[in-house]
Amino acid sequence: MSVFFTDTDCEMSYKDAEELGMHIIKMPYIMKGEEYYYDFGKETDIDAFYKGMRAGETVSTAALNTNDYLNYFEPVLASGEDILYVHFSSNLSCTFNSMNEAIATLKEKYPDRKITTFDTKNICLGAGIQVIEACKLHNNGASDEEVVEFLKTFSEKTAVYFYVESLKYLRRGGRVSAASAVMGTLLNIKPILTITGEGKLEKLTTVKGNKKAIEYLYDKFNKEYLNDDKYELYVIDADNKAAGDELAEKIRTSGKKVTIRRLDVGPVIGAHAGPGTVGLIFVKA
Repeated sequence: MSVFFTDTDCEMSYKDAEELGMHIIKMPYIMKGEEYYYDFGKETDIDAFYKGMRAGETVSTAALNTNDYLNYFEPVLASGEDILYVHFSSNLSCTFNSMNEAIATLKEKYPDRKITTFDTKNICLGAGIQVIEACKLHNNGASDEEVVEFLKTFSEKTAVYFYVESLKYLRRGGRVSAASAVMGTLLNIKPILTITGEGKLEKLTTVKGNKKAIEYLYDKFNKEYLNDDKYELYVIDADNKAAGDELAEKIRTSGKKVTIRRLDVGPVIGAHAGPGTVGLIFVKA
């Protein structure tokens, strides 16, 4: 049986990851010039991270190098086990160039071992919800090939919608122009975003203010939700608990069958989206 890997750009509770026995690749972020590795919130002070961002501290993210991946993967292969790695979208980071280099090296060194990867074409809980269900199958004895076949279909049913409080972080990432960012902030404009089937960020529309943004996300839930609590629904926020709670309560009183999980957005994703972000992740009908 293979060893199941994921990374911390596939957001989830560290308790879920530990209970399911996942091997975790910790993704880096930089604050005050010091590099940290996100651990799904086990020891990370997420509140302090966003407090720092709101105070104007500069944060950034970094890619892992080839040696990092070798250090994660080689001990498993050397012990005679295979690897199944379900990861966040390869279209959102250059880190996978290093991963592919490491895998090529390891395949030459361990020709009898197998490394299977699956690109969720998503990020944050959009990837995490896929990882959790894939790991459950894996732990129940499904082969790597069976897990991948499940994910090919399940990935297409994963819905991700979110909005950000300020456009300045998207501007830093080149998603909007500097002029648009300033005007949008002054007018309290909230862009609604999603992740495309190709694993890229896409703006769906813009609305004015938190209330309309919450209404938009709720409307997406009403129209697209599977209406089956077999899979949990996630409401996430980056230092915007009141708005996240408001959205969760609207969904809770919708009359549909739903199990809601509330989670924080970690520092790696938060560095790009910024404090104030609110997101909704669920399985579509």
